[in-house]
Order: sequence, then structure tokens, then C-alpha cells
Amino acid sequence: MISTESGNSTPPSVYSGERISLLTQHGKERVIVPVLERALGCRLEHVTGYDTDLLGTFTREVPRAGSQLEAARKKAQVGMELSGLPLGIANEGSFGPDPAMGMFPWNIELMIWIDSERELEVVGTAEGKTNFFHLLTADWAEAQTFARESKFPEHHLVVRPDGEHDPRMHKGIAAWPELELAFSRALARLANGKVFLETDMRANANPTRMETIRLAAENLAQKLRSRCPSCDTPGFWKVERVAGLPCTGCGEPTSETRAEIHGCLTCGHRSTRYVTDPPRADPRFCGYCNP
Repeated sequence: MISTESGNSTPPSVYSGERISLLTQHGKERVIVPVLERALGCRLEHVTGYDTDLLGTFTREVPRAGSQLEAARKKAQVGMELSGLPLGIANEGSFGPDPAMGMFPWNIELMIWIDSERELEVVGTAEGKTNFFHLLTADWAEAQTFARESKFPEHHLVVRPDGEHDPRMHKGIAAWPELELAFSRALARLANGKVFLETDMRANANPTRMETIRLAAENLAQKLRSRCPSCDTPGFWKVERVAGLPCTGCGEPTSETRAEIHGCLTCGHRSTRYVTDPPRADPRFCGYCNP
């Protein structure tokens, strides 16, 4: 628990009644719209008419230009241009090994909110373990095992005849007969002897990823409802962590968080919020008690 130096009551959203553009072609509106409309009282408008795959695909036929944040920003800006609205939101995901051990596939979702009138950008995030898997095989039984472990058919698959960069791909496979047919056709087109299977990481094809996107929307909503006590700008959130929570055993400062510094994106106001639960750190995190 964090205690604050001022009251912690949450004022009404500054975006109540506002129209917000949301550019997506992979069904993300199903989880984003309910979260943000409920939390902020705004109205999200689903924008179409632009192929977001032009900004990059998880199946690598179109590489993403720039960073994950830059791609999300570009989507939001395109949505705002198409809709003519001054407010826009967009999401971009990335995948790789987990940051702690590097042993599990990991998904990071960024959700950007652009307010052109306030010259404001607020970014929500969420991350977690996912099912970003692939397999090279010529054996149908191995392919079936891989599919089950990938949570198929709820989570869709992609099949290619020859390796991860083969442009001859079948995306969005969502049924066993369809998978068997795609696999047999890929076998018939092989050059190197093995079919490449991978999970389809598009949001509409991957419920695990869709849930992480929902959590990113929740995080964004929390940030937008937190307003600067000095200038009332939305997005007043943690900008710095202060270590030094005292040890329960000896009272010495540890590396655990003692306080969080929250800051404004506009006026630079800062507020210190001290950790109160737990008020002291477990001795296992203490350099003196557990060197």
C-alpha cells in the first residue's frame, strides 16, 4: 500500500463524453472499448480503412519500422487523421524471452493515448507469459502435439512449407481439419524436408494476447484517471522508485521500494508516496541479514 502526501480521492474523468478514435483491424475493440468507456465515460469509435499490417506483421513479411512505441503512435495518429478526431488510441505488442530467466515466451503490450489539444501522450502497459511457439517437423503426430500445447484451436496457427521466412504461408488456422490440410499441402511443397508451424500472434487469433491487451487498457485507464494536483493534467503517475525500505530484522535500508515519486507530464509537479504495506522489508532482501 502507498500513502500519499495529499488526499487520494479520484475526480471525474476529464474525457467524459469525448469521442476517441481507435484504429484496429484485429478485433482489439472487443476488450479495449468496454474498459475505457466504463472508466472514463468517453466514447471510442472504431476506425477502419487502413491496413495496419503495413506497419509490421508478426509473421515477418512486413518488418516493423521503428520501436514498439513508435508503431503504436503511428497507428493512433493514422486513426485520428481518418476520423478527424483530436483524441486517439492504439495498441502494439511485442514478443520475446521473459525478462527474469529468459526461459519462457513473454508478451509486452503498449497502449498509447494521444490528446493533440493538450499535447499529451499517456502510455498504458501490461506484460506476461504467452504462447509464442514454433516447430519444424515433417511428422503429423508432432504437429498435433505442438498444436495442443499451443492451445489450438482457440489459439490459431500459421503453417509454412519451408522455414520461418517462407512467404507461402497459411495464417489463421482455427480448426483441426484445416490444420491437417494445410500441413499436408506444406509437406508436398517442401524443399528442406520440414514444415514450419507457429502460433498466430494477431490479437483476434490469440485469446492469451487479447487478455494482456485488456490489462494494458486497464493500466491506461488508471493513469488517465489520475490527475495532477497542481494543474489537473491526466496521467499523473509513477516516474521514479526510491529504494531503502528498512529491514524487519535489523532496520537497515534494503533495495526494496521505500517510496514512489509520481510526476506530471505537463507542469513537472512531483509527489512522494511512501510504502505503508508492508512497512518494512523481509530480511531475505537485506544485504546485512542475508549477504
